[in-house]
Amino acid sequence: MTKAGNDILSGANEALEFLRGDPKKGRANKIINTIIDVKSIRAQTGLSQVDFAEAYGLSVHSLKKWEAGKRNPEGAAKAYLTVISKRPNVVREALEGL
Repeated sequence: MTKAGNDILSGANEALEFLRGDPKKGRANKIINTIIDVKSIRAQTGLSQVDFAEAYGLSVHSLKKWEAGKRNPEGAAKAYLTVISKRPNVVREALEGL
């Protein structure tokens, strides 16, 4: 069996032992999925959708979808918007001249 195959099998066995009650085997992660209010983040800046997208290097199309609730930002976009919500001026300063 390949190394990848052995790793998968080993992980599956650890998961099974964990499910059977052995807390020393495997690990569990709690994932909290929070939805961020993109419209309120933009409103805090006082910028239009187009100006906000341009200022922070985002797609106007994505911004409109997020604000309408048709999609939710994920991964790096979600993290980036969270930083913008906390420190919008710092982000804009960092992006100046790019």
